[in-house]
Amino acid sequence: ELIDKFGAANYAVFALMLCVSAGIGLYFWWKGQNNTEEFLMASRSMGTIPMTLSLVASFMSAITLLGTPAEMYVSGTQYIALAVSYPFVMGAAAHLFLPVFDALQVTTSYEYLELRFHKSVRVLAGACFTLQMVLYMAIVVYAPALALSQVTGFDLDIACAVIFIVCIFYTSIGGIKAVMWTDTFQALCMFGSFLAIIIKGNFDAGGSS
Repeated sequence: ELIDKFGAANYAVFALMLCVSAGIGLYFWWKGQNNTEEFLMASRSMGTIPMTLSLVASFMSAITLLGTPAEMYVSGTQYIALAVSYPFVMGAAAHLFLPVFDALQVTTSYEYLELRFHKSVRVLAGACFTLQMVLYMAIVVYAPALALSQVTGFDLDIACAVIFIVCIFYTSIGGIKAVMWTDTFQALCMFGSFLAIIIKGNFDAGGSS
């Protein structure tokens, strides 16, 4: 039933999303990267809006979009209690950690661990993070691939491969600038989708009446 409702317009939007993401990577590849710092750090020159939206998009995975509504529908709104900790975490990161990293001009927190402790600490922390992200990314990609296969009929393995290939493509050729601007584009699409769903759901439910 869902596959029948996924028409040409839906396929066009899906293809456009992939093409725009890949196109952003091609654009920054065409512009060129002068050095490693520009490729990995965008020469520390990105603006507030793309940086903020990139962080938001990075933390809003498919688990958040698909799992959180289901969790609140099944178990209630106590899940919102997690938001209480966010101001404290953001305040600590902005006023305690980032000033130190900026003063030392380090690229990652793992580089700081080497400066503060020892290279073995950096290697251990980096290895733990790598393992965590390998396991985490498998779930994060599987969730939208599963949703995609349900509405399009695509093979699940093919859906996972398409998502991975596009992400690897624009990241590897465009650097962090491509990643951040792609995240910005995707964040705007997500927020636009949220607004559209709220308006459509309110309309179908009878509106304010």
